[in-house]
Amino acid sequence: MDKLRLLLPKGRIYGNVISLFSGAGIQIVLPERAYRPIVNQDDLEAKVMKPQNIGKLLELGSHDAGFTGYDWISETSADVEEVMDLGFDRVRIVAAVPAEIDDRALRSRRIIVATEYESLARRWLTGGGYDFLIVRTHGATEVFPPDDADMIIDNTSSGRTLSENGLRIVDTLMESSTRFFASKAALRDRAKQKKILELKMLFDGVLNARNRVMLEMNVPRDKFPTLVRELPAMRSPTVSPLYGDDGYAIKIAVQKSEVPQLLPRLKELGASDILEYELRKVLA
Repeated sequence: MDKLRLLLPKGRIYGNVISLFSGAGIQIVLPERAYRPIVNQDDLEAKVMKPQNIGKLLELGSHDAGFTGYDWISETSADVEEVMDLGFDRVRIVAAVPAEIDDRALRSRRIIVATEYESLARRWLTGGGYDFLIVRTHGATEVFPPDDADMIIDNTSSGRTLSENGLRIVDTLMESSTRFFASKAALRDRAKQKKILELKMLFDGVLNARNRVMLEMNVPRDKFPTLVRELPAMRSPTVSPLYGDDGYAIKIAVQKSEVPQLLPRLKELGASDILEYELRKVLA
């Protein structure tokens, strides 16, 4: 099989993607000032590109799969297939204006709109009936108002930066996160499709493990029926008899968020020798 050609996103989301690969057992090392990382798998090769370009490069078929924000796929109208939503780097694409500007004033004249998202902005502004002129930005969009723009359309995770720059959100155009995409050509190739789905399985395992921990405990025989009925588990707990027939050893994988309430309850129900440890992958 030809190598699966991957595109990795340059910039702030690169670290999260590399961490995901690392959790899957795939090491990716990017030498300084290079764009072609070293990958410890013979059937993979990678190149680092700006997230804005990844969708269209996949559509053209020069690469097989890649990682970028859903916002950039929407912005470029890239004809690609989403393999999975990785769930991190969540942002909203919003329209924001200086806090003192009245909404009615925005519709009484032509407004200047600063944005990196020209296509998304144009569709939203046209649909909203605005008379507008778009100024293309290249980062730091929030500094344009009030003297260089009447409105911005930009991404935000919490809205804090906008607020600190005296801006208020007037609408949310869409929500986005980092996702795994594949070219349609690669998915028509059975060998490449198989490799893409194998990566998806590994990533699912890593992401599932990040939200769970393993709990092990011992419980006396007489306490077992009551305790086991209250145990949360992915399916059912793993139970094995203790040496000497004195009780049972139990293993359960649980959500991390359940642990603070669960541990005291387990003690009340008679569990002892409780161990908690991290999981690396969880494959259902």
